[in-house]
Amino acid sequence: MIKGILRFIVAIIFILSGFVKAVDLVGFSFKMEEYFEPSVFDMPFLVKFALLFSVIVVVLELWLGFMLLLKFKLKFTLSALIALCIFFGFLTFYSAYFNVVTDCGCFGDAIKFTPWESFVKDIVLLVGLIILFVLYRKEWNKKDDYSSSAKPKNNKLFSIAFGIFSGIMIFVMAQGLINEPIIDFRDYKIGTDLKAEKVKIKKNPFEYKTFYSLKNSKTGEAVKINQDDYINQTKYWEEGSPWKIEEDKNESKLVKEGYKSEIGKFKIEDPTGVDLTEEIINAPKAILVFSYHPQDVSAELLQKVEAKVNTDKTAVVYGISTIPTTFKTIKNAMMDGTAIKTIARSNPFVLTLQNGKIVDKQPAKNYVD
Repeated sequence: MIKGILRFIVAIIFILSGFVKAVDLVGFSFKMEEYFEPSVFDMPFLVKFALLFSVIVVVLELWLGFMLLLKFKLKFTLSALIALCIFFGFLTFYSAYFNVVTDCGCFGDAIKFTPWESFVKDIVLLVGLIILFVLYRKEWNKKDDYSSSAKPKNNKLFSIAFGIFSGIMIFVMAQGLINEPIIDFRDYKIGTDLKAEKVKIKKNPFEYKTFYSLKNSKTGEAVKINQDDYINQTKYWEEGSPWKIEEDKNESKLVKEGYKSEIGKFKIEDPTGVDLTEEIINAPKAILVFSYHPQDVSAELLQKVEAKVNTDKTAVVYGISTIPTTFKTIKNAMMDGTAIKTIARSNPFVLTLQNGKIVDKQPAKNYVD
């Protein structure tokens, strides 16, 4: 009874984890790219394979989770899941310890984990899998459970269920790759009011304090104090004070969490650095064409998109990318590439706002059809 419940819980966690990533494979591939950056594993040659790796990881999570749920080839399934968990555990520990990838994307944009929370989650799952391996070991026959001779009693029923499950997941993944995620877990989903979100962020901001590392030049004593104590205690900064700030050891620490929203990164500027954000979110209607990799977009597609957005004379229109000369017949604007990726996964895509509210979001190729 207990092992059945534990098996069900662990299986569902893997299936859910795989599902939310399957919905947004492109978004998960962006996370994979972060691991290949110079600041992490320094393997830029693997960036072009990030989407392929994402598909492999998601398929493994989904299939192995489903196999565990139906008790299919338990020895192989549990062994593979344990290996997968160890791999994830290494990545999340590395991220947490070296503070490099701040969100592993374990549950996509549906549930956000800090690196240490992700590592703890992987350890808990690993322990659960090891317990299951020990508990079910007694049920395995002397036959090699890895071999094809060890067939389940209801192999036909499993094949049908596995086929249906795989078909649904392939559809979900294809939808996210060809168009946009079938379920949008992001902060920029249709219906989001950017103005209202920015008000919430402004009313409840994140608060940070600087902690100074000081060393007494006479006694050699070292202390670390926050900015308020430093200002209030004149002995640290008055003329002739032996206390000196060690600049390279100062730290900025979060002291109060504010309202979390990716909308805080929604900042659009013209090529000269003039902030256009307020103009755009306060306009009765705004049509924004985004591209995070404009160099990968065909000139023909851009021409078609620009031609169509130019037909709407009631809207404020901007082309927003990482290069100031991307668009030829509409006004160019700039935005951080990573911030653009959080809005939509297609490259390019078209976002329509009405009084700052997202009313439409679709790939440019769909927009011009």
